Amino acid sequence: MTEPGARHARRAGLATLSARLAGVAPGRWLALMLLALHVAVVTDAELTITRAFLLAHYGLFLLWQPLVRSEARIEPRLALPVFAMAALLVVVQSAWVMALWLAILAGLVGAVAASQTARSQRLAYLLALAYLLGLLLAWVLPQTLAGALPAEVRAAVRYGLPLLPLAVLFLPAARRVAASSTLDFVYGLMLSLLVIVLALGVFAVVAVAQASYAWALVQTLLGMAVLLLALAWLWNPRAGFAGLGQMTSRYLLSVGLPFESWAQRLATLAERERDPESFVRDALADLHELDWIRGGEWRAARGAGRFGEPAAHRVDHSFHGLALYWYSARPLTPALALHVRLLSQLLGYFYAAKVREQTLREQAYSQAIHDTGARLTHDVKNILQSMKTLLAAADVSTPEDSERLLALMKRQLPQLAARLSQTVDKLKQPAEMDVAQVSAQTWWANLKTRYEHDRVDFTTDGVIDDTPLPQDLFDSVADNLLTNALRKRQAEPDVRVAVRLSLGPLVSLEVSDSGAPAPEHVARNLFLSPVASDFGLGVGLYQAARQAAKTGFRLELPENRAGHVTFRLQATDSRPQDTPVP
Repeated sequence: MTEPGARHARRAGLATLSARLAGVAPGRWLALMLLALHVAVVTDAELTITRAFLLAHYGLFLLWQPLVRSEARIEPRLALPVFAMAALLVVVQSAWVMALWLAILAGLVGAVAASQTARSQRLAYLLALAYLLGLLLAWVLPQTLAGALPAEVRAAVRYGLPLLPLAVLFLPAARRVAASSTLDFVYGLMLSLLVIVLALGVFAVVAVAQASYAWALVQTLLGMAVLLLALAWLWNPRAGFAGLGQMTSRYLLSVGLPFESWAQRLATLAERERDPESFVRDALADLHELDWIRGGEWRAARGAGRFGEPAAHRVDHSFHGLALYWYSARPLTPALALHVRLLSQLLGYFYAAKVREQTLREQAYSQAIHDTGARLTHDVKNILQSMKTLLAAADVSTPEDSERLLALMKRQLPQLAARLSQTVDKLKQPAEMDVAQVSAQTWWANLKTRYEHDRVDFTTDGVIDDTPLPQDLFDSVADNLLTNALRKRQAEPDVRVAVRLSLGPLVSLEVSDSGAPAPEHVARNLFLSPVASDFGLGVGLYQAARQAAKTGFRLELPENRAGHVTFRLQATDSRPQDTPVP
């Protein structure tokens, strides 16, 4: 076989072996690792055999370890500590080194046990943890104190303790499905520290009190139990005051910054400041209390700025169109980096809300301009229609009708001029024009005068007195409705148009005609949105309906069938009380 072929065969064999090793359940590697450790520590074998089993134990540990995935490549900077730990464990024959290694293993096994959900898997890791603690307390730790173990204890440890790894080996095992990110490192670290404190406590009691190992172990366990009970009560006292748990959580959240007060100031500033860029500038000015932030910069679509002073290290974040650059004198720890990200994200959310608020204000302003322009356009269109009616009357008049035509012009032209003047005044003071009042009697007389030559039937329910009416609303609605009704005569000359005014119990104005009804899709959305129609309906009536709603009236289409089309403008119960016209 050629050299390239042999190299390829070796690589294929190594890949197959690696795949098979990766397929073994972690519980199997854990049991074999503990058995190899037991042979190396407990048996009275030669030094060479002991080191061989320790090396095998460490290799099995690397196959089981939950810190790095089995398929991941180990970088040289990570491989150096791995080989250093192996050399320390194999070369240095010290009971204290073995005790430290057992404490580390106990922390890792306990952390994995805390992350297990299946009962069999958790039981396997708890048995492994019990074995490690038993080996440490019953074999390794007594040797560090130069104490002779009773023969019964030595026999129990040598022949009875291996039953725990054997039970782990034969328990049902599942394949590794979770990544190392699920490992509870804090739990493992705390467990390792407790084991180390236990070992050091026993050593201190034996060295100071000259007590036996068993009595020192009992005293240390009792002291740790009392200490843990006190810490557990202080962590969550349930006595009406905050415990260490809440204080720790608050500190980890705030990292020295009164986060709640800053968030409250941020919300208050958001209510007071309308401009997004000014809001960001003022909010960042409140971060002078952070001693671990020297300064920063911010950039947005409409502005940029900076606060504090530059420093050697920078952290960048960008949320919702707001880019933030934080400067610190030293590299931020993971907790501080997470906290800076939280601050940036919160500020970005507030900034996005302010941008949306500003956009809505601009849209509302544009909509107000559009509404005013649309209303004025329809007012001018209605005035133009009235002028066309006068011109048509002048075209068909004879010399004998000159006096009547002159009288008509004298009546209509001042009204048209007044209406045109009111339309122009709306550009200057639209709000005041919307609430201008006119007596019902005067408005009714002017309306009949404007349409006296258009064959419109005017009727009333009861006596028309000086009840105040919103002049702009009634003029706009009446002109729109009458113009649309009279336009039907272009296709149907015999269409009848009627107007009826009622002042009680609710003020109402009805305009009806005998023409064709509005199409169903037009009638359904007539007052809800601008619609297209063949009669010019839609935009004008949509604006009139919105104007009516603002004034306390309702514009509706109660009847829409062939020969009977009726529009009604009626006051609502919630309409504010009108003041009499002086």
